[in-house]
Amino acid sequence: MNLRRPRPAEPELNLIPLIDVVFMLLIFFIVTTTFNRDTAMSINLPEANAEPLKVEDKLVEISIDAEGRYFINREPIINADIENLKRALLKAAGELKSPPLVISADAKTPHQAVISAMDAARQLGFVHLTFATQTKAPAP
Repeated sequence: MNLRRPRPAEPELNLIPLIDVVFMLLIFFIVTTTFNRDTAMSINLPEANAEPLKVEDKLVEISIDAEGRYFINREPIINADIENLKRALLKAAGELKSPPLVISADAKTPHQAVISAMDAARQLGFVHLTFATQTKAPAP
């Protein structure tokens, strides 16, 4: 006669439903996550703290105002296409092959205006290019 009760079978842990739930949660989080791309970028331009350069005898300065108008050695350029800009640069340079060139642009100058001035200088072979900056006044 057998008086012992039969031992119940070891409980099994079925992992398949658990894996399904975790997989569904993963898909849910991937689909509902939003990735923000900031379209407005805040750019803080560096300030110059270096000593000023020696001003040479013959210097060509291209000034560009906030509206994108060009001035070469303080003389306005009427038609600001690249060919007129190159002619005015050659006239200002005189007999010098590659005079020092300083670009002074307003902080609100369109980027294209500065690039056009640089391109005109490059096409003429002017390689000594400098950007004018101003030092920030120290805080009291």
